[in-house]
Amino acid sequence: MKYSRWAVLATVCGLALSSGAGTAHAAVPEAAASSAAQEPAAPLDLPDGFGLTQVPTEPEIVEQNTPTDFVITHTTPQVAGRHHLRIVLPDDYYTAPEKGYPVLYLLHGSPGDPASYFDDYEGVTYSDAINGESGMIIVMPDGGQRSWYSDWLDQNTAAGAQNWETFHIEQIIPFIDANLRTIPTKDKRAIAGISMGGFGAFHYAQRHPELFSQVAALSGDLDFGRDQMVMREVVVASLVAAYEPRVHSDALWGSPYPAFDDHLWNEADPNQNAAAMRGMDISIYIGNGGIPVLDWDLMEFWLHSSSVNMKNALEAENIPVNWYDYGAGANWGDCNGGHNGRCWSESLRHLVPHIKEEFGV
Repeated sequence: MKYSRWAVLATVCGLALSSGAGTAHAAVPEAAASSAAQEPAAPLDLPDGFGLTQVPTEPEIVEQNTPTDFVITHTTPQVAGRHHLRIVLPDDYYTAPEKGYPVLYLLHGSPGDPASYFDDYEGVTYSDAINGESGMIIVMPDGGQRSWYSDWLDQNTAAGAQNWETFHIEQIIPFIDANLRTIPTKDKRAIAGISMGGFGAFHYAQRHPELFSQVAALSGDLDFGRDQMVMREVVVASLVAAYEPRVHSDALWGSPYPAFDDHLWNEADPNQNAAAMRGMDISIYIGNGGIPVLDWDLMEFWLHSSSVNMKNALEAENIPVNWYDYGAGANWGDCNGGHNGRCWSESLRHLVPHIKEEFGV
């Protein structure tokens, strides 16, 4: 899908929920299922529900929608503003109406918008991995500019309501399971993310281990402990300086300073909650910054130590981890080891087949 940088229903009829052995998904009316199944001309509207209200999507985005790769827009009382949700369906979604599918939730970094974050651009080809050939439904929810995939401590800032975890876990996931032909079980649900989204993937997996069997971070922010104050500074900068409206430093998880009460930062820290990931298939992808030419590439240098600490924490709990340290990127596609799409697109080309294999599709 092409935009500026930075379930679909199975038939044209209204669908009702049904359940089957191990699956619960939108049922296909008998008449529709018995006819020659074919892809519709356009993606169908999904009904409101679970606190989500659909609103019109920008025309320039709608123009790029296809029946199997599309963006819808909704509002929710849990998070201020309008929110895009991108959905990529398997190629056979419409032609195999009795089939259920596993789901990958893919979280973007900061800043980002799922309508455009995973676009191909300047030689970066996310579409090599994010497409209908994956055999799974890929869902990309809005994570805002600096959500940090959390319910903020202070809901009364100029940013308005910021209950991002509630939005994703209690609204988006049930919405997807109710309206698309998912296999809504832990063993058929994965979560992965880039940068801030890498933190989000580990954070959600740790706080909701009953939901996810696979988790992956690509250049993720995985250590907010007291020995990684530089990572806390990155988060604070996103609150007080980088984005509008600016909010105070304690808005997200309270005080980031150990001299005060920083217990919410420690509770959110993936490194300190490694034991919660026992039994999951875990993957970490990271570079070392290469020869930094941009501030974002230098960020990868700091994230490398964060990822090493996460790996060590998992191994201390005797939890295996799929570890991919591609250094300066010499053998990792067009990657230069930096914090950028050239490296992440290659990581996704490596990760998605692994998730597919674990799902057994």
